[in-house]
Amino acid sequence: MQGQLDALQPLDSRQFHVAIKRLADSLSFGADRSPFLGSGIEYAQSRLYVPGDPIRSIDWRVTARTQRVHVKEYEAPKQMPCWLLVDTSASMVTGSTARTKYATALHVAGGLAYAFLDRVSPCGVIGVGERELRVEPTLSRQQALQWLLELRTFRYDEATSIARRCRELAARLTNRAIIVALTDLHETGAVASLKLLGQRHDVIVLRLRDPAERQILGAGIVRLREAETGRTFVTHGRARLLDEESVEQELRRAGIDRFTIDTDQPFAQKLRHFCRFRGMFGRGAR
Repeated sequence: MQGQLDALQPLDSRQFHVAIKRLADSLSFGADRSPFLGSGIEYAQSRLYVPGDPIRSIDWRVTARTQRVHVKEYEAPKQMPCWLLVDTSASMVTGSTARTKYATALHVAGGLAYAFLDRVSPCGVIGVGERELRVEPTLSRQQALQWLLELRTFRYDEATSIARRCRELAARLTNRAIIVALTDLHETGAVASLKLLGQRHDVIVLRLRDPAERQILGAGIVRLREAETGRTFVTHGRARLLDEESVEQELRRAGIDRFTIDTDQPFAQKLRHFCRFRGMFGRGAR
């Protein structure tokens, strides 16, 4: 595995932008708009003028057409921002197919970011690796696209630090937030740190899985190499790289929903159903 990945998939910046917009439209299809009206950034409606309304908010076109003074109303941002925790570790770019877990994670992160912004919910990102990468929640699509493109050319020769990043985020967040972790959960202690966040915030785990992680069961005795540390070891195909049942139970007890995305299978429709079931883009999260 090379230290730096120049292209995660054969898509240029424009194609990548189109791909995440399509995914965002799919994920948020049928969801309601922001129920809050105020001085936001997206026009919602016009209403009759009430004494005290600022003059600059007058809708002159509607006023001229109806001969009655109307003012514009905009969708105000929701008060619950979203943080996307993107695993940038070496295990995410080590796989058995052309489309890696990391490429899939970025695609999903872009779709989620645009879907949240469509609902006028600020969205930020934290790189869950050794390197410092944190972008505060924003309502700007341009900024969201900028950090997505930056992540496409990031270095991926680092170890996972999801446990440390979760502890840091838990210590600095004062208000409730939606936290979506896109990771393969290979780090020891990751589940415990996510459970800590789940005590005060709405936490969702989107686990990325390579087909080799499913097929190793029943493969007999195999020699494996750990991507992040370089350590080699011998194991049996009956052993599991991750005890999924145990992880599922731990997360469920903590009130954290988990959705597994296999890199070799279509996932958009199932992910849309998962998002609609949780009400991620509706009138409020859990």
